[in-house]
Amino acid sequence: MATFVPSFLRGTEEAYPRTPMGSMEIKTLPAARLMLAESPKGYFESGNGLFMKLFRYIDGNQIPMTAPVEARLQPGVMIFYMDAGSAKRTDLQATPQVKLAETPARRVASIGVRGSYTRENFEEALGKLKAWAATRSDFVPAGEPYAVYWNSPFVPGIFKHSEVHIPLKSGPTCDVPAPAKK
Repeated sequence: MATFVPSFLRGTEEAYPRTPMGSMEIKTLPAARLMLAESPKGYFESGNGLFMKLFRYIDGNQIPMTAPVEARLQPGVMIFYMDAGSAKRTDLQATPQVKLAETPARRVASIGVRGSYTRENFEEALGKLKAWAATRSDFVPAGEPYAVYWNSPFVPGIFKHSEVHIPLKSGPTCDVPAPAKK
């Protein structure tokens, strides 16, 4: 689908490979430096302003937009990944609107989704992913499911690519930590 989306509407760097639309897989997400904006409102509630908080931060600090954007649902949290160059910067500071965090590599169950970024599409994909995960014995869920969005808000819904992730632990001693807040 990326061939139909102009490059200026995509992130300049992708934090990790996409799960193909319609596919389910277990994948390892790399360690990363993140920017987080939080809202007491749920992610899908209107007026939470999460994207704009993060966009103003990256614009003001000359940080390139990357893909994907992650969304925790309740309470609402939006996460931007830093590109490799920005992740090394020592001048970036948290603000009242944006927190900075480091996260280690972690494993997730993932489903690739086509369509608009709606609660309904998230819930439908989550149901499919949970049914698939229930057939597996090689991992255990270890956290709340979350959404992963690959495209700009300006991309028409039919062309949008998203994912739903369920954090995993691989065995009795391998916990998958949530992003550590700084």
